[in-house]
Parts: sequence; structure tokens; C-alpha cells
Amino acid sequence: QVQLVESGGGFVQAGDSLKLSCTASESPLRTYAMGWFRQAPGKEREFVAAITGSGSRTDYADSVKGRLTISRDNDKNTVYLQMNDLRPGDTAVYYCARGINYNCLYQSSAYYDFWGQGTQVTVSS
Repeated sequence: QVQLVESGGGFVQAGDSLKLSCTASESPLRTYAMGWFRQAPGKEREFVAAITGSGSRTDYADSVKGRLTISRDNDKNTVYLQMNDLRPGDTAVYYCARGINYNCLYQSSAYYDFWGQGTQVTVSS
């Protein structure tokens, strides 16, 4: 069983920044693409960003391009989501997820097999 743990969420003002982290203590993540998703109250879970196992390629939802950056440090077994210029519309629970393979980037949650418990991000105007 793979246990993903997110951290770094919080309550911030519009325009502020946050950096989310996702790690797995006992399972190597380097051989898998990873993704970040988010779910706002009353809405479906949506794709935010994804990164290949090597970190060489990334993909983003249009709504976050230019503001959010996904990265990874395979030596630390950690995936990050740097969030800049946050907006009230970014308020959601953010989840990291492990992709089903190494080099493919998917926006559908169906291609991710393990999920973290989520971390809350709240952006006030």
C-alpha cells in the first residue's frame, strides 16, 4: 500500500504564495509520474498539474498556467506544487496522486492509482 502525505496548505491572502509538498515514506515515487488535483466545496475534483517520473515534462490546467509550478526531488522522494499569485478561486483541498506509469501525463483522475488525504488551501480576498 502506498501512502502519500501532503503538507503545506494554509490560509492566505489573495496574491500570496504557498508551496505544497507530497511525500511517500516507504514507497519510491521516482518511477511514476505524479499529479496534483484539487476539489472545491460543491465541485468535482479537477486536475491541476502533472509531472513525469524524471521531471523533464509537465502539464497544467489552463486556469493555473503561469502561477502554479509542479516539480519533484526524487532524492527526497517528494513532489512539490509552488503556488504563486493565489486567488480566492484557488480555494480547495489539494491532493497529490501517483500516476500509473513513468512517462505519460494524464489530466484524468482515472490514470492515478494512489491518493493522499489532501491539504486545505484557503485564499481570502
